Amino acid sequence: MNKQEADILNILADHPFQNQRVLAEQSGRSLGIINKSLKSLKDEGFLTADYALTEKSRQLLKERSPKRAVILAAGFGMRMVPINLTTPKAMLEVKGERLIERLIRQLHEVNVTDITVVAGFLKDEFEYLIDDYGIKLVINKEYAGKNNLHSMACVTDLPGNIYIVPCDIWCEENPFRCHEAASWYMMADAADPETGFRVNRKEEVVRVGSKSQGRKAENEVETPHMIADRIPVSGTPEDMLRGQRMVGITYLVEEDWDIVKHRLDEMSLNARYDNLFWEESLFEAGKDRMMIPARVVSSDGVIEINTYEQLRDLDSGSGHLSSDAIDTIAEVFGIQPGEITDISMLKKGMTNRSFLFRVKGKKYIMRIPGEGTDQLIDRQEEAAVFRAISGLGFCDDPVYINPDTGFKITAFLEGVRSCDPENESDLRLCMKKLRTFHEMNLQVEHTFDIYGQIEFYESLWNGASSIYRDYATTKARVMELREYIEKQPKQWGLTHIDAVPDNFLFHQKDGKEVLQLTDWEYSGMQDPHVDLAMFSIYSLYSKAEVDHLIDIYFEGACDEEVRTKIYCYVALCGMLWSNWCEYKRQLGVEFGEYSLRQYRYAKDFYRYAKERMKNE
Repeated sequence: MNKQEADILNILADHPFQNQRVLAEQSGRSLGIINKSLKSLKDEGFLTADYALTEKSRQLLKERSPKRAVILAAGFGMRMVPINLTTPKAMLEVKGERLIERLIRQLHEVNVTDITVVAGFLKDEFEYLIDDYGIKLVINKEYAGKNNLHSMACVTDLPGNIYIVPCDIWCEENPFRCHEAASWYMMADAADPETGFRVNRKEEVVRVGSKSQGRKAENEVETPHMIADRIPVSGTPEDMLRGQRMVGITYLVEEDWDIVKHRLDEMSLNARYDNLFWEESLFEAGKDRMMIPARVVSSDGVIEINTYEQLRDLDSGSGHLSSDAIDTIAEVFGIQPGEITDISMLKKGMTNRSFLFRVKGKKYIMRIPGEGTDQLIDRQEEAAVFRAISGLGFCDDPVYINPDTGFKITAFLEGVRSCDPENESDLRLCMKKLRTFHEMNLQVEHTFDIYGQIEFYESLWNGASSIYRDYATTKARVMELREYIEKQPKQWGLTHIDAVPDNFLFHQKDGKEVLQLTDWEYSGMQDPHVDLAMFSIYSLYSKAEVDHLIDIYFEGACDEEVRTKIYCYVALCGMLWSNWCEYKRQLGVEFGEYSLRQYRYAKDFYRYAKERMKNE
């Protein structure tokens, strides 16, 4: 039974046959396809001579009828900034109803009451659904560092005949049905340049440009977004189409779900699939089309809410549009919230979340403190730093900064690129800029105490033990280095502290490339040579690369004692940020290799520093 025949059987299960023209209108298919499908269904024994359901078709529909559903609601919903700081996307209110409650209600309307919700970010927000709607709640503990393929891997113990539903979909009409004759994947009829999939004439979901691009290498994994910009160089006009919008609602009958859940179990154990969407499991290895057909719906009635503006367009009266960040922007620029446009998420930083927006034709960036940042950053001290560097050309002065909330607005710089720590020219320019800043010996009233911060971050673990078995020994050794550092002569001035490659920004101004530093949150009085250690460990430099950076900064004239002191700082800063990563880990924010490498810097550069001390 093909897709057209399955759809016609579904229709006839609820609407007795009148004539072919009515059936064509109900199904959205041509009379030719209707006649061909009806004949095939009769020949196969699914319809009687007068197009009524036979016992065979009733048994098929009974065997394949929907039994359960999974709603995927674990992710951060980063593109919903600034709403996502306090509200999961599933809990957004649209036209007086929360998204997830509407989906649950629509499932109940077709007698699907066995519903599992996979949560992660702000998981406690979903607990009430257990009592109010009888759902089962499954927690994806890996939501922070992995994509929703791992959410689906949490529910592979469920049987089939299952709806899979993203939590951020608003459907004007119920997308679920009492009868399902076959599996399908829902696509919208509108083009979408951000997806790499489309529906072909056979109603198959295929990768855009698959005919002209050939097969991928066996070990190459591609996500929908990786394929988004692929444009075929040959093929039919249909092949030249860009992608269509992926709605994501899916139905899988038992036999298809058995295949998919086996793939999910295997893929979830392979790190190369960590950032993939679960839909990749619908593709057989090396194939360019899904194993199940498309169900195409009107894009007008099925809306995915990914951004603040999409929510505003759908429901300007939604209570979730109220946002301190949006209100602040409106007040600063003297405008109405509706005049704030082109809101989009920037890359999530390790401390903050920031988003881009446009006001009166100009683009700006709003900085919003990240999870637990209020315990890490003193915003009054940050404001003092900006007063000290104002007008000196080290950064663009903020349009707005609030020491109480941590909100900061800066002008967006066009054509910005950050320092490439592997590029020799970039390194020389950045170290020259850094040294110029250090030589100004600016002063503020607060200090960045490395030793105190190591202890402070550890205190934020709330009594939990380190994930590293030898943490106590490693920490004790690193702290021994303080005695050597204190004996060394040093300049004491304003130090950036977070002078990492990502914070050195190159941009065009008046036809010239300008270099400046950003993110001064941790800045305070300290030995400026700490900045070299911070640059090195963020870049994940080897010992030889650390030495090379030191040589660039000192123009080949670094005293041996100073080099040893910088080694000590590398060890201390590695311990510092390792402790910071462990704190963020408790908040559900993982940094993968970065966290592990910081701990290794603490251990390795302690050893390197001690070896150098013996030879001095």
